[in-house]
Amino acid sequence: MARSAVAGAVVLAATGVAVGLTDPFGSSRTGSSGVTDNASPTATYTVRRQTITQQNSVPATLGYAGSYNVVNQASGVYTTLPAVGSVVGQGGVLYAVDGNPVVLLYGPTPAYRTVSEGMIGTDVMELNADLVALHYVKSSELSPTSDTFSYWTKVGVEKLQEARGLAESGSLTLGQAVFLPSPVRVTTIAGQPGSLAGPGQPVLEGTSTSREVTVELDAALQSEVRVGDPVTIALPDDSATGGVVTSVGTVATTSSSSSPSRGSGDTAPTVTVEVTPTDPDATGSLDQAPVQVSITSGTAPDALVVPISALVALSGGGYAVEVVGAAGVHSLVTVTVGLFDDADNLVQVSGSGLSVGERVEVPATGANG
Repeated sequence: MARSAVAGAVVLAATGVAVGLTDPFGSSRTGSSGVTDNASPTATYTVRRQTITQQNSVPATLGYAGSYNVVNQASGVYTTLPAVGSVVGQGGVLYAVDGNPVVLLYGPTPAYRTVSEGMIGTDVMELNADLVALHYVKSSELSPTSDTFSYWTKVGVEKLQEARGLAESGSLTLGQAVFLPSPVRVTTIAGQPGSLAGPGQPVLEGTSTSREVTVELDAALQSEVRVGDPVTIALPDDSATGGVVTSVGTVATTSSSSSPSRGSGDTAPTVTVEVTPTDPDATGSLDQAPVQVSITSGTAPDALVVPISALVALSGGGYAVEVVGAAGVHSLVTVTVGLFDDADNLVQVSGSGLSVGERVEVPATGANG
């Protein structure tokens, strides 16, 4: 990913190792070697080789996938409404009008008509699939992929109506069922018990029960994230769990609202990246919770690595590390940087003057002993 933010951090970190970019040793303390450095506490890190992955931590939001608006089609008075946070599944009751339950069935096509024996359509196909899934009829009696309202569809509807205390007409009347793609987790109630219910009136909003993490990613970084990329999700309780990128937006949007990573009024364009946790149970039940996502955008095996804080920004451009040699002699060695691992605060480096086993100076907190 773009390293502008990291480079800024490197310059700041470098001041803990060497004061000033033109003369990193020109400060207040002189060692026995005659080399002058600063008075900040420092330590050393042993240069090593290891596999390094470039991981960038970005702010994200943990919640639930999908957004459903439930529209009522029955006439009367709301007599029962669900509680916010409740979950209704296939065949369950979403709400009731005049004491008559409105049942949730699965399917992408919303209910738009009364269906009865002899009718065909995609709405009939999803009704047939629901009746088989709910065991009101057998698949040997009614194909779940049939788009025809058959005798067995009628039998299944009658059993559904009987189970829910509705008149067993054998026809599914508009307003008796709501079709949604999945179970719904209720987030907002629009109506109130005792208020009038009318066709076309919003009654509640909800989400699916599938956990999802949403990242508003800087649009400049879009090309570095791909569907299928593994990520690590840092949760509010300081635990972490894995995830997989399932969607990368293709249209950039601009918002004037501030975010955890931007100042107020920042209008940098972003794309939406969706992540599915590999272990949804590990994410708990928090909704709209702030989390951090570490996205892996590159891997380098057998790389020479040092802490990011070991880098010293040079006045003419580029970076160096301060090598502590025999008898404590300090020297700057120019290096070329490669992948950055923000999660472990390591960076891949290369340079003819640096090798495994040498020790480089870092702020005291960056030492490995």
